[in-house]
Amino acid sequence: MQQRIKENYAISGYFVFFLIAVTQAAATLFNFQSLALVHAGQDAWISIILMGVSLHLIIWMIYKMLGNPAKDVIDVHRTVFGKFMGNALSLIVVGYYFLMALFFLRSYMEVIQVWVFPSLRTWVIAGLFICIIYYVVSGGFRVVAGFSFFYLALIPMLFWFYFPTRQGDPGLLLPILNHSLTDVIKSSKSSCIIFFGLEPLLIYLPFLKSGQKHAKWAHFALLFSTFKYAAIMIVTLMFFSQGLLKHTLWPTMAMTQIIEFSFIARFEYVFIFMWQLTIIPTVCIPIWCCTRIMKRVCSIKPGLSLPFVLAALMLAALTLKERAQMDAFGTFVNECAIYFYFAYIPLLFIITWFAARLKGERKRTKMEEA
Repeated sequence: MQQRIKENYAISGYFVFFLIAVTQAAATLFNFQSLALVHAGQDAWISIILMGVSLHLIIWMIYKMLGNPAKDVIDVHRTVFGKFMGNALSLIVVGYYFLMALFFLRSYMEVIQVWVFPSLRTWVIAGLFICIIYYVVSGGFRVVAGFSFFYLALIPMLFWFYFPTRQGDPGLLLPILNHSLTDVIKSSKSSCIIFFGLEPLLIYLPFLKSGQKHAKWAHFALLFSTFKYAAIMIVTLMFFSQGLLKHTLWPTMAMTQIIEFSFIARFEYVFIFMWQLTIIPTVCIPIWCCTRIMKRVCSIKPGLSLPFVLAALMLAALTLKERAQMDAFGTFVNECAIYFYFAYIPLLFIITWFAARLKGERKRTKMEEA
């Protein structure tokens, strides 16, 4: 098991709220509505709530596995599967975090290219972001966590969805519960990707002070994200007809276009560039997780692994050029997230629980024999 994290490297437990909330506020905010609408129609907001509620159970499992004393998923892998198999499984998880960072980065880059700089080369945007990410991640986990605190500055922006509400039609939300439970569950699966952000907790939990006491902040973050996405979905359904929404690639951006102030003509530009404060920590957190796993499993210092991870990230971002490629990649990542949340974590939790029970029984048997 890893040594206890030194006090000067740890952060306060309440920071887990920002670490989760900022990751779940990625570029999917701009077009997540089309994902949830496919199967559930005007009941799509219910499917989002269903997914959010189910993930509270996943958070509970994570804290039960890793708490008392705090450890990361690498320790769990080694304890349950042995050092060799455990390390191999941890390296597979590196690939998952890499896909997570790639999806966040490329999604936001696409927004920049479509809405702001359509003629700007992809490698230029990617290069600028890679430099920023290197600067943040090389500073260590406390710096990465500090950048997630900028999420506070973006919370007031969510109230600007009041403007499309004024022009919306509540009748478009009716009839409620007009779809079967199967359709609602399918819609929940399609919208799983908007709740990306719980997975890094498996790695950075030992860096949080106060042990199990900060679990409530993780639940608060998920609750806030669920309320946020459900509310935006309701506003979107009120603003667009379902026929129009199916053919709208960026519903959130389309709604921000109606906001007008006397001192600014294109408010959506402010919205996009302010959201950059969210995207930077969103990408940095999974990248830090990659370097952390490689340090613990392969004994490679982050100063050596980080440049190679970022170089691979840039090359992978440059290969995704067409809209069809982005759609296929998003679908693939969403499937990975579903299996990670609802197969990998529960299965690991059950195996860990049985292993702990078996270990406890053996210990009692030895004490009785003695």
